[in-house]
Amino acid sequence: MKYLIASDIHGSAYYCARLLQDFAREQADRLVLLGDILYHGPRNDLPREYAPKRVIDLLNGIRQHIFCVRGNCDAEVDQLVLHFPILADYALLEAGGRLIFATHGHHYNLEHLPPLQPGDVLLHGHTHVPAWVPFGQNNLYLNPGSVSLPKGGSTQGYLLLDGSTAIWKEVGGQTLHQLTL
Repeated sequence: MKYLIASDIHGSAYYCARLLQDFAREQADRLVLLGDILYHGPRNDLPREYAPKRVIDLLNGIRQHIFCVRGNCDAEVDQLVLHFPILADYALLEAGGRLIFATHGHHYNLEHLPPLQPGDVLLHGHTHVPAWVPFGQNNLYLNPGSVSLPKGGSTQGYLLLDGSTAIWKEVGGQTLHQLTL
């Protein structure tokens, strides 16, 4: 199973459209969204081409391919317009023989860990900064960064999980970093 993992679209129709182009080009099986889909929140500037209604249309067009978890900027009212589930606090995935605990990052993160076993992976967005950090007993923390509002000197990007390979890419497809799970 090939997953394209993205977080923090924050209502940018421009970057959402580019992400969906990358999803098609990468020929991923699933688009995993780690929350903060439609709104920019009070701490962020408006992203390029802020148009939540357009983001709704773009994502609903591929709803059968999307797994999503709820971010801190997502609300129950958003579920009325998005035609795929968005209100789960976490999802469990598998890649490279490892269990992946996927969440947004505002509840579960390195400072407040979910119940992980040795070797499990914590995957979250929220910080807008890409990360690949080993911790604990052969555990790994992964973060795809942000699709539209990168922070910490990073660029707009996503994470591609293909078997046991994790690849961070810029929106547009250029590889930034790669590792084996």
